[in-house]
Formats: sequence, C-alpha cells, structure tokens
Amino acid sequence: MLIVLLAATMAAAQELYQPRNIRKAYAAGIRSMTGAPGPKYWQNKGRYDIQFKLAPPSRTVTGNETIVYVNNSPDTLKRLCIRMNTNLHKYQSPRSGYHSLDFLDSGMVIQKFIYNGQSLTFNNDVGTAGYINLPKPLLAGDSAKIAISWQYNLSRESGREGMIDSTTAFLAYAYPRIAVYDDYNGWDDIPHTDRAEFYNDFNDYTVAVTVPKNFVVWGTGDLLNAAEVLQPAIAQRLKASYTADETIRVATLQEMLGGKVTAQRDWNTWKFAVNHIVDVTYGVSDHYVWDAGSALLDTATGRRASMQAAYNDTATDFRKSVEFGRFALGWFSNHWPGIAYPYPVMTAFQGYADMEYPMMVNDGNVGDLDFAQLLQDHEMAHTYFPFYMGINETRYAFMDEGWATTFEYLIGIAEKGKEAADNFYKEFRVKRYIGDPSAEEDQPIISMSTQVSGMGYGSNSYGKASLAYLAVKDLLGDALFKKALHHYMHTWNGKHPIPWDFFNCFNTATGKNLNWFWQNWFFSNNYIDLAVETVKGKVTVRNAGGFAIPFDLVVVDAGGRETRRHYTPAVWEKNPRAVTFPVPERIQQVRVEGGLFMDATPGDNASK
Repeated sequence: MLIVLLAATMAAAQELYQPRNIRKAYAAGIRSMTGAPGPKYWQNKGRYDIQFKLAPPSRTVTGNETIVYVNNSPDTLKRLCIRMNTNLHKYQSPRSGYHSLDFLDSGMVIQKFIYNGQSLTFNNDVGTAGYINLPKPLLAGDSAKIAISWQYNLSRESGREGMIDSTTAFLAYAYPRIAVYDDYNGWDDIPHTDRAEFYNDFNDYTVAVTVPKNFVVWGTGDLLNAAEVLQPAIAQRLKASYTADETIRVATLQEMLGGKVTAQRDWNTWKFAVNHIVDVTYGVSDHYVWDAGSALLDTATGRRASMQAAYNDTATDFRKSVEFGRFALGWFSNHWPGIAYPYPVMTAFQGYADMEYPMMVNDGNVGDLDFAQLLQDHEMAHTYFPFYMGINETRYAFMDEGWATTFEYLIGIAEKGKEAADNFYKEFRVKRYIGDPSAEEDQPIISMSTQVSGMGYGSNSYGKASLAYLAVKDLLGDALFKKALHHYMHTWNGKHPIPWDFFNCFNTATGKNLNWFWQNWFFSNNYIDLAVETVKGKVTVRNAGGFAIPFDLVVVDAGGRETRRHYTPAVWEKNPRAVTFPVPERIQQVRVEGGLFMDATPGDNASK
C-alpha cells in the first residue's frame, strides 16, 4: 500500500497546476495534452476593410470600417466586446503610471455602429473595452457584417501611438476592433493600462490611408498602389530596393520637402492588404527620410523581404537601420528561431515607443549604434512571438518577451561576439532581476502579467523567462531544443497557444516528461543561488535558490591546474536542492560558475 501511495504521489507531483478555466478547455477537447490543438479547437476571425483619413498637423483621425465577423465558437454570442485601446488617453481611463496633460484627450468616439444592416447606439462612455448588445444573437458558426464610423485625436505625447512631431504621426490601435473571444476566458475585456501588451485575433485586412500630398505612409501589409501614390522615379527606386543587397535611399529630405516624392494631387490614398495577421499599424510623415533594401530569407528559393526605414534626417541610429534589419531578418530566418520571416515587409519607424507591431517597429533614436541594433533586433524578434504565434501577452507576457530577449541575446553573439553579448545580457537583463532587493521578483513566472507589477512584471516577462528558455536549451542541447521549438511554432502558428500548450509541445517533441523542469522554473518562487561545500574527497553543490540552472564545476588541484566540467539542469531532476560529486582529496579550490545565471550570493560559490 505504501508503494502504491508513493507512486501516486510522485505521479501527481509531475502534473502542472492548471486554473479551472484552463483545465476545462483541455477536458472539453479544445486543447490536447500532446500540445496540439484538440479536435474541438476553434478561434474566431474577422475580415476588416478600413479607411483612415488624417492631415497633420491636425491630430484628428477619422475612420470607417466594415467587418465580417465569423463566430467559429460553439457559443451563441448575445453581445460583442469592442476594443478601443486608444481610449487609454481618456481622462478617466486607468493607467499604469504618471502621464502629463499632453497624454490626455477625449478618446475615441464611435459615431455609427450598424449590425447586419440595423443601426445601433454605441455607448461611448467606456474605457479601452466596451460591450454592445445585439438585437439578434450571433449563433455558433454564423457570421455578421458590422459597419463602424469613428474619430479620435492622436496624443500629443507620443508613446506607442500618437504624434511624433507636428507633421509625423504613428497610427497604432487606431480602429475599433472586435475583441478576442476564446475558449478559456470568453471575451478579452481586460482594460489596457499602458503596461501589459496585447491579444488579438488573426484577421484579414484591406486598409486605405488618405493623407495630403507630400505625406508618405509606411505600414503593415503589401503596398498595392505604389505607382499611383509615388512619382515615377521614387516608385522605381522602391521597386529596385525589393531585390537590393544594399541600402537604397528611396527619398531624401530635400526630395520630401521639395514635393518630388508623392503624386501631386491634393489627397493621396495609400492602399495596403494582408491576410491572417493580428493587427495593422501605419506611420505618416511629410519630411522623414526613406531608406530600403532587401533581406535574403531562403537561399534555396531566393525568397526575400523588403527592409525599410523612415526617420528624421538628424537621427544617426536610423541611417544603419536597413543594414541592421537586413542582417537580422536573414539571421532569424536561418538560425534562431530558424523559421523564415513570414511577411513581405519590415519597417523601422523613428518614434518613441521601442515597441513592436506586425511588420513594423517604432524605436527611438538612442545615440548608440550597438544599443540601437540590439533594440531593433529585440523588437523585430517579436515577429515570431506574439505575431507568428497569437500569444495572449496581456496575460502571459513571458510567452513573447522572454523569447524576444532570448533571440536578442543569440543574435547578439553573431553580431558582437559571445563575450560582448554575455556582458550585455548580464548587465541589462539579469542584474536587474537577481540584484533587486525586493521580493516581488520571486513570484512564479506563470503569474498573470496583469496581476504583478514592478520587478514582478519586468523579471517574469523578460529576464527570468529568457533564462528559463536558455536553461532548457542547455538541458536538451541545440538540436533537440530547436526540434521542440519548431514543433511548437509550427503547431501553433496562426493560433492562440497558452503556456500549457508550450509545455506539452516540448514534452511531446522531445519524448521527455519535462514537467519537473516546468514546475521548477515557471510555477515556483525559486531564484538563482548556489553554494559550494567541501568535505574530504567530496564537493556538494547546494541549490539554496532552487532554480534548475546549468553550471560549470571548476576544480583547482594542488598544483594549480584547473579542471572544468559543465552540468546541465538535468543534474537537479532527482534532487533539486543538492548534488554531490567526488573530487581529489588534495585540492586548492572548488568553485561553481553559472555564466549568464548570475548568483544572488556569489560569496559562497567557491570553497575557502
């Protein structure tokens, strides 16, 4: 009986905690313990046809859209949740920190809402998400056509969106969208507070942005009418850049200011299209310099992507953006994660956000080329998480920020060498976590991102999560790790994975039950803290912090010669608190070195 109970206890210890709503989704066959979508998996979808109009220096954006929304869920929807993230700027909206008066405005106003031909009244007294009741429920498997007209003012204080300068604007989250309705939470109506990021469905988009002459529009999707909105010489340069292995200046400052770039009718409408993507974003300026080149993504097929940059002529960093981006797109495609960049274009737009968007990044001019390259690398790496994978980063930011931080480090090795990449990662990513004197950074990574703050949010999302991914990379070895990563990414590309799907995918792809590792890193209050104790002929490495980390054991013999042996996190599987090794009886010193896994108390990492 004792043996049976002990076996049952051990089996239970291998099960990962699941909240009730997550457990229900698995029990219903919507998700599978193999890591794949279950036989009843579903996700809803919209087809958006959007028209924006703006004329800086006016901050007013007007818009119209039609949405064909398909309810693939098994549920009857009696109302729709409409997400309007620019309502963050409304005076009464909750925010995560201090903002000046220039950040605030009256918010987005929906002027017309038509559902299947019937005009409805939308209550604009809402924050970043609001509901509208339907006159007739939307049945499972049915679709509805919605038409919306709206307007709002771009914020004077630019962040993730708003006015960059008096005649440069960045349109992000610029349209009312139907919020995600999913299998484990229902409507995603969590307020946006300017800290946690976003969660969107995969939709199809056709977009038209109407601006006065001499304004160029950059953004998400294929530009469909370059010959119509650009003067012939500029259109030819842009076309040439699509196959160029160098940076081409598509438009100079003098050309922009001299009316030599766009068609000279009063208004130009720039048309874009892209399918199965989670969002669309656009930048507008009448004086930004325009560079472009192309990145070779696949040597076998010759497939390329356009790399573009739009920036103020005084911005020194951005003169290298196309060069940096061309390298990054090729490297990400062929090394880590080793999946070809999935879109036709990437644009680096000078702003203030240091933020990623589908096919676009909005970065500041930091004045340091090395840091500018790393910053752009990080934001472009987000292409894969959360865009290629439809991550719910509002709840689980570690599922995208942790990966972008990891890819930022790995590409940094290729760009700057391992020593420089290691030093930056430790200084910028790990020290902020392990050296913080507070306690909140030790909350479990699995904690919902909306329920932690300060170091609890920053460490869980970036440093700790990245260390967890690098630790499992060390545990599995590069080949098996990449096999598991690709299995996960191919399985959930274009869908909505949650953490348990990731854990299960890796278990399945590796043929290993890694639940002990996931439990150790993602569900615990552990941290990084090893200590060395020596007794005649033996050394014990104690894991006071608890995290299953890799380390090197360095033994210095009586003659001063060093012997170094690397141990993967597997050494902690049977006993996560201590491991003992034999050593020669006559030694000078034994020490442990964690490399990137910096110790909270390094003073006890070597024998005295």
